[in-house]
Amino acid sequence: MTTTFEDATPNPEYLIKSIAEQGYSLEAALADLMDNSISASANKIEILLDMNSEPFTLFLADNGDGMSVDRLKACMQFPSQSPDEDRSIVDLGRFGLGMKTASFSQTRRFTVLSRAKGTQTYSARTWDVELLKNKKWKLLVNSVCEIESILTKYKKLSGSFLNEFNDFEANTIIVWEGLFKFEEYLEEKNRKIALKREFTDVTSEHLSLVFHRFMEKKNNPLCIRVNNKILNPFNPFPTKETDFRPLKYKKRNFGNDSIKVEGFVLPSRSITEVKQGIGKWTTKKNSLMDMEGIYIYRANRIILFGGWNGLIKKAQRLQLARLRVDIGNNADHLLHLNVAKSQVIIPHELKDAFQNYIEELKSEAEKEYFNRGLVRFTGSKKNKIKLFEKKSTNKGLLLEINNEFPLYASLKEELTTSQISKLKVLIRMVNTAVNEIKKVHQPEVFTHIKTENDVKVDDLLVSIQELQNTGLDNRTIKKEMLPALGYDLATIPMEIMELLK
Repeated sequence: MTTTFEDATPNPEYLIKSIAEQGYSLEAALADLMDNSISASANKIEILLDMNSEPFTLFLADNGDGMSVDRLKACMQFPSQSPDEDRSIVDLGRFGLGMKTASFSQTRRFTVLSRAKGTQTYSARTWDVELLKNKKWKLLVNSVCEIESILTKYKKLSGSFLNEFNDFEANTIIVWEGLFKFEEYLEEKNRKIALKREFTDVTSEHLSLVFHRFMEKKNNPLCIRVNNKILNPFNPFPTKETDFRPLKYKKRNFGNDSIKVEGFVLPSRSITEVKQGIGKWTTKKNSLMDMEGIYIYRANRIILFGGWNGLIKKAQRLQLARLRVDIGNNADHLLHLNVAKSQVIIPHELKDAFQNYIEELKSEAEKEYFNRGLVRFTGSKKNKIKLFEKKSTNKGLLLEINNEFPLYASLKEELTTSQISKLKVLIRMVNTAVNEIKKVHQPEVFTHIKTENDVKVDDLLVSIQELQNTGLDNRTIKKEMLPALGYDLATIPMEIMELLK
């Protein structure tokens, strides 16, 4: 039997336009290009945009290792590397498609100029959708004259902006000729305004956040220039703030890599400070709710931030919660990382662990949120005329009835010993109820070492006997009253439990 085949070579124009739609925004596309720069050991990257005439032109240049002509040819192929290959721990790539798909998501023609570090001569290749309309996979080899023309335009544009890098030698330059999402989809009067806002505000903030660890390195930190501006890193986990509270981290092996999860709770003062424009908690264009949620770092680069990746819903009371997740780059297939490196799927075997940890973080963040606006009591003197006093704990601010409040103190003087015991138990239950509403209560260990105003064993015995005398059965007292005292039930003295049998 003869086997018959048909040619199914895809139309290059259609295929490229299709695969370019991988969820790239302008800032995500530029971040993908920068991944290649960082993987090539660049510590200076400049992104320059010429909006003086259309088509708009964008240059991204770095001082990394650069490429020989053979390496450049391989890099321009679809794809240039298998996603299954083992990678260096500092390699930010994934599919070998990023530079091409990121570029084609924004432009229909892009050129890459490169030279190996330490050499003088550039080579260049161009992908152009117009040239692909003849249904052939043809890559344009740029002439020496074309290369010189591109270099002249780049150097002129770089020199026209402020804050030029010192001792900067561009070894790789990527050129986007035309930004079709702005030139074709927007009215002419809105194009420059929209592009300028997207480029100078949104993109700058995004890059400052996504690459902040590289920019904060003590040795050989990454410097990024966007037109006139040298970017400052934005760290969403300002651990130098003493009241920025970490939870205990958890770490486990994951595939051929490891994964570390650590939750943090912002102090409630951050809500007020963000409204005042203090920028240590959020980027300029984002709110606390925008930045609430999971931050996944892959090889020190943020690939996902904000929101809870479908595990829970965003909520105003959770705006102080942030979860930092660190993974390497050898578990991409298990996280189903997409081409744009903008989406991950948390595997089934990790979901329960994530859910449990997030529940713990959620609880702590809610406590901090509900404590906002309260002034912490730090003085050595009590205020006797305040009904409630505030006590600072690692779980938040507790409110307790002030035992020196005049009416309370006066009442105790008029009561018998038995009545005082019942009053102290009642006050203890009120304090517990208030703090449970505020979500800051934590069960305490019952101890025999007590202060004058604490509930003692004798106080409990008197109160329980009184409740029994009113007709309440032991099961109800054990189920309703004891938990309301706010003690760890496992630490309640045996004589109390015996009384309730």
